[in-house]
Amino acid sequence: MAYITFITPYKPIICGIADYAEFITRECLPSSWSVLSFNLARYGVSLSNIEVSPNAPVCYCIPSRDDFSASSILKGIGHYEDEVLWFQHEFGIWPDDVRFVNMLRGLDGTKVVSPHSLHFQSDETIYGLRLREYSFLKLLLPCTDAITVFSDGVYHAVTKAFPEYSEKIHVLRHGTHLYPDIAKMSQLEAKKRIHEFLIGESGLDQASKEKLVRERIFIDPEATIMGGSGFITHSKGIEPLFRARDMLNEMLPDKKIVAVYIGFLRQTDNKGDSRYVAKIRSKYNDAGHFFSETYLPGDLLPIMLRALDVHLYWPSDCTQSGIIAHALGAGATIACRDMEGVGETVKKAGGLTLPDFDRLIHEIKWLVLNPDLRNEMSERAVRFAKEFSWENQASKHFELAEQLYRSRFQYLAPTLPIFTNSHAIGKEHSIV
Repeated sequence: MAYITFITPYKPIICGIADYAEFITRECLPSSWSVLSFNLARYGVSLSNIEVSPNAPVCYCIPSRDDFSASSILKGIGHYEDEVLWFQHEFGIWPDDVRFVNMLRGLDGTKVVSPHSLHFQSDETIYGLRLREYSFLKLLLPCTDAITVFSDGVYHAVTKAFPEYSEKIHVLRHGTHLYPDIAKMSQLEAKKRIHEFLIGESGLDQASKEKLVRERIFIDPEATIMGGSGFITHSKGIEPLFRARDMLNEMLPDKKIVAVYIGFLRQTDNKGDSRYVAKIRSKYNDAGHFFSETYLPGDLLPIMLRALDVHLYWPSDCTQSGIIAHALGAGATIACRDMEGVGETVKKAGGLTLPDFDRLIHEIKWLVLNPDLRNEMSERAVRFAKEFSWENQASKHFELAEQLYRSRFQYLAPTLPIFTNSHAIGKEHSIV
């Protein structure tokens, strides 16, 4: 089996791709992988208090996001014969496109790039890609053995733009979490657990605690909670959540409907997001709204998502979503904007997706009135999470890596016999 070296941000760096890389590697067999990441002192974002085991095969040897090269990668790789270099890419992580491609040109061996931020609904090009994405792929595709994309939409956009490289493009869907015990938990129990944490352990301010108790937000069995959780940024669509609650409150005046968002700033020094937090806190602090800048521990995040009667996600810009990967495994009832890869994922998982906000709210009304329908959507979400679990998707990484390594080996030594892996991927575009 091929050996994969992932080149990516990695814990304790706080970002979605660092989380993604950790979720993949924890499902990989020992001695089959390693990670090259960035110098922690120079990366420029907050670090979590999660410590990496001193025995973990992780090297923080890439100088910075502005200073990377083939030489810094060569210092950290193991130089195994069957080593596959697998880059997790996002424009904020690798901000210089030309430098990134030149780095790949300076590396021999098998190379894979997983771009996390490709679009397929943009009007900047006829393909649905954004202009920068098109330009980047034009440079990238000749210099890598493969790229992986997370959705059929991106696959069709890239193959339409670059048909000559269609064999290099593979769909490898975003992994999902599995929380079988939490998915079976009653929502009343989940709500009780979150209430107890917020009141007793969260460090929440006294006024917020009094509001929770006074309005019985999580402990009123008649209340319908619509909400979300995760990083607080302007693009996550937090304000539309509160507007949606007000619209539903007018449609269903006999129902107690509460909008709740619990999360924290990913970048505390981001002035725009800090102003957004202040705006939300001041504007939506009356009855029926609850917003808290509070960190939820990892074991409580899926319980929070399970506690929501409807998980509403209406981002202004999004390709994939880490929080949706948690929500699916927790058996959440998801209603979201039909946008890019996140819309495709939720649709495939049996959730509610629409491109129009008002229409989505009208459909959510029926979810509020029909608990059986919510339960059916929850069950479909769990089935999807099982199919695309992190364990399964980690296995798909190695299947592709093995295929690519053997293809390169065959090309370099065509006279040698090639022994195929019984689990090797076929010629279809989609690795599911």
